[in-house]
Amino acid sequence: MTASGATSGLPDRVHVREVGPRDGFQNEPETIPTAVKVELVQRLVKAGVTRLELTSFVRADVIPQLADAAELLRAVELPDAVSVSVLIPNERGLDVALELRDRFDEVNVFLSASETHNRKNVNRSVADSLAGVERVIGRARAAGLRCQGTIATAFGCPYEGRVEPARVAEIARALQAAGCEEVAFGDTTGMANPAQVRSLFPRWAEALPGAELTAHFHNTRGQGLANVLAALDAGVSSFESSFGELGGCPVPVGATGNVASEDMVSMLHEMGVETGIDLDGLLDAARAAQAHLGRPLSSHVLTSGPIEWSTAHA
Repeated sequence: MTASGATSGLPDRVHVREVGPRDGFQNEPETIPTAVKVELVQRLVKAGVTRLELTSFVRADVIPQLADAAELLRAVELPDAVSVSVLIPNERGLDVALELRDRFDEVNVFLSASETHNRKNVNRSVADSLAGVERVIGRARAAGLRCQGTIATAFGCPYEGRVEPARVAEIARALQAAGCEEVAFGDTTGMANPAQVRSLFPRWAEALPGAELTAHFHNTRGQGLANVLAALDAGVSSFESSFGELGGCPVPVGATGNVASEDMVSMLHEMGVETGIDLDGLLDAARAAQAHLGRPLSSHVLTSGPIEWSTAHA
């Protein structure tokens, strides 16, 4: 059971992109077999997930956990209603991805707002990364693909500290000008706070007329859901999350997982904000991932279970 009607000022419905199959799996110490990935993806889709970041075309020696990108895309059968996204690191990755053009709908390109994180992550300057992603976006658009651009460390950098919002807006405008219909703002190491989130998104929205703005929060310091609520208050209606709270940033030590999809969906539904995702089905996928990984996952609703209003007491 969920509350009826969204709390005043909140949207009635939001979009959720599930990023666990890419962002989550790439941070696991072991390589998950392709057949297991297919099973977990099918569970997510059965739960009502319609936006799915499936994999990335990165070098196998850099991220061996995603070396099966092409095999996974060929193996998984998804309904037409599911929009499949793949992360593209560079033009070589796009070359490989385009060989499977009929198996996905969107590409996601990325770069960091801070020079230090960008160099540690991809060994390039921000300017070089931006030039590269602009070329990828142009070619992807020419192939009929929708494009999303993600800005990592948009709320703060573990190496440089504060990141100027104007710098983030400048990068976002460049991504939109290159052809991105959607720009995601990543709290890559969980440095955002709700007041900051609430103040920055209206500023970025003003800089990006017509673009879809997406919030991508990590729960590294336990503020993920608070930041989701602050983003909702600021008018955001597009979010990314990872089932089981899988994922994190592999660059700095201790940068743990994304906001858990089941925690976020549970909170949204209790506030009367619809997602189109069935919470029980999402929990089923998270439990299956937990069983395959052989260790407890850290999402709260996976541990506690959803609220049962028929037995709950005041």
